[in-house]
Amino acid sequence: MTVTKAERTGWYFYDWANSAFYTTVITVFLGPYLTSITKSAADSSGYVQVIGIPVYADSLFAYTVSLSVALQVIILPLFGAIADTTNYKKTILGISAYIGAIATTLMFFLEGTRFLLGSILFIIANISFGVSVIIYNSYLNEIAEPENRDKISANGWAFGYLGGGILLALNLLLFSQKDKLGITTDYAVRICLCSAGLWWGIFTIIPLLTLKNRKQNGIKALSGNIVYSGFRQLFKTIRDARKYPVTLLFLLSFIFYNEGIQTIIVISSLFGHEELGIPFSTLTQIILMVQFIAFLGSLFYKFVLRYLSVKNTIIISLFIWLSIIVYTYRFLTGTTDFFILAACIALVLGGTQAMSRSFFSNMIPLGYEAEYFSLYEISDRGTSWLGPLIFGLSLQLTGSYRYAMLSLGVFIAIGLALLFKVKESELK
Repeated sequence: MTVTKAERTGWYFYDWANSAFYTTVITVFLGPYLTSITKSAADSSGYVQVIGIPVYADSLFAYTVSLSVALQVIILPLFGAIADTTNYKKTILGISAYIGAIATTLMFFLEGTRFLLGSILFIIANISFGVSVIIYNSYLNEIAEPENRDKISANGWAFGYLGGGILLALNLLLFSQKDKLGITTDYAVRICLCSAGLWWGIFTIIPLLTLKNRKQNGIKALSGNIVYSGFRQLFKTIRDARKYPVTLLFLLSFIFYNEGIQTIIVISSLFGHEELGIPFSTLTQIILMVQFIAFLGSLFYKFVLRYLSVKNTIIISLFIWLSIIVYTYRFLTGTTDFFILAACIALVLGGTQAMSRSFFSNMIPLGYEAEYFSLYEISDRGTSWLGPLIFGLSLQLTGSYRYAMLSLGVFIAIGLALLFKVKESELK
């Protein structure tokens, strides 16, 4: 394997580039802003019309996210199959990245009652984000030998948290100075959304200049209609997946525990605001803090691996996640506690994600990297749906945010139990 330091650095920089979308757009700004302009377009009953269907204004963003995830389930594996059977991997990465970046930049024009434009742009951007990330993840097997993938994966996540954190800090600085600059809150939000697209597009230039297209090995190249052939290859891969029971077992484990983790990330601000009464201005500071501590946490796990295997490192991380849930349910009381808990989450967040990715990379059959990572990405960032559903049902049935938070421990516990059954000795 001939890989230069420049190519690995370029690979790191794609996480730096795309994390701006996840952090600034998904985590902080778009949800509240899209909801506000949807409400401004709603009728007296609080509903808007979407292709003739009445939609409750407060629910539009959630429905938009759900639709984008549903489309990802179909589209991501297809592009994974195409990437694995052509020499266009870097091309697919570039096209999907720039479609996503352009759609995000165009969010600057979300004003007035243009809620439908916001939904469409987010769906395009989130699908493009997913496609580009499965290609990005699949490069891990090309740029790192199995024994180095843990370190390389951790570096990638660290770059992502740092890049996303720097842009978010700049955006929050702009937001805090909007009155002095003489701009409205809506205009400041639009600038922040637009900046994420520009950041994504500008820094994508680095991986496109350094990553290489390598000849794909192990499976027959696509012929004829590329979409039809892509689906055909995908179905073949799914059938053949039974030959790799350890891979499927870990994927199932990851789907469960990551569903719990992603839901905790998504609802933590809601929990802090509604259950503890923490103002949104403080919550945004906490989100920014999490980005930089997660950066350090990702790097810290490289030292942990000197003493523990990857599997045992993930197991310990999951026990820490369960402890965080129990502490939140039983002992969490105020802003100071929430800051400390957020710091603990940040320390294990990046490491859990980085080690899971590298562990999975060593289970993928040669030549099928993008396809298998498309299945992995379906349960990764921005794609959880079952966890929020269980959280919402628990909240509705009990009326308690603490019981709802406790329900998420079930996902992590199931994932942990399945992970114990994964035998490292059976990895390829």
